[in-house]
Amino acid sequence: MTTQPSLSNWLSILTLGLIWGGTFMIVSIALRGYGPLTVACARTTLGAFALLILMVALRRPLPAFTPLMVKYLLVIGLLNTAIPFALLSWGQQFVPSAFAGISMAALPLFVLPLSHVFTDEKMDIRNSIGVVLGFVGAAVLIGPGVFRIGTGMEPLGQIACVLASFSYAISSIMTRRCPPIDPITMAALLLVVGACALIPAMLIVEGVPRATDTTTTLAIIFLGVVPTAFAALIRVTVIRSAGSIFLTLVNYQVPVWSMIFGALILSEALPWRFFAALGLIMCGLIVSQWKSLKKFLPA
Repeated sequence: MTTQPSLSNWLSILTLGLIWGGTFMIVSIALRGYGPLTVACARTTLGAFALLILMVALRRPLPAFTPLMVKYLLVIGLLNTAIPFALLSWGQQFVPSAFAGISMAALPLFVLPLSHVFTDEKMDIRNSIGVVLGFVGAAVLIGPGVFRIGTGMEPLGQIACVLASFSYAISSIMTRRCPPIDPITMAALLLVVGACALIPAMLIVEGVPRATDTTTTLAIIFLGVVPTAFAALIRVTVIRSAGSIFLTLVNYQVPVWSMIFGALILSEALPWRFFAALGLIMCGLIVSQWKSLKKFLPA
């Protein structure tokens, strides 16, 4: 049974929002010196090492590697790490980091209809209205660029970021259906699967990476350690003490921080449709998750 969120829980949620919201900015910096598959591969591989060390340090148990467990780990590992990391890194070559952050905000809205079809979590009228608002927001975010496919790389970069969010959504549904497994162990093994997929892809497409300047190298190291191992530890701590519903409050912060970091640090131009899209997606999230949010509002 979870308890009322404490001050440390709220600070943890803020920290996670900052970390995950800043990840898109760090990816953009890393891409200045490395190819997209190299960035995705290094992020995944370093994260796998960090989480394996954390798993051993915390004495987390390994699961029983039944055929069903192996199948889930392989598929979720690809959909939760290798595919979205590669899509985001590739897409961010052509779109602002703020775009990638806002596209991730639509993740819970992708999950709802998928849950309705593939699990026993059925949508009601409120959920449906929220999903429609969110999808309208996603359409506004992409804007007319989707109709210009073939005239430049930006429309394809936009689609890649949205597809990454959709990949995360599918992996989320499969994670709910996965046989019981320790969360830290699962996170580590999923990254191992992602690394095994991305290492050969990187070597074939981009070759052996060579160190560039210090800034981009530090950016890759940061991606591998902070948004993975450190954030995973915070995430598990919050879920244990305040519950998984409380953790969904991070979804409301990530796109905002991605826009702030993109504008202030990377000097990215933020067109009006970014703000309109963010507003619509946030409204969709609030409407669809209102029952959960009410628990954290003052009585």
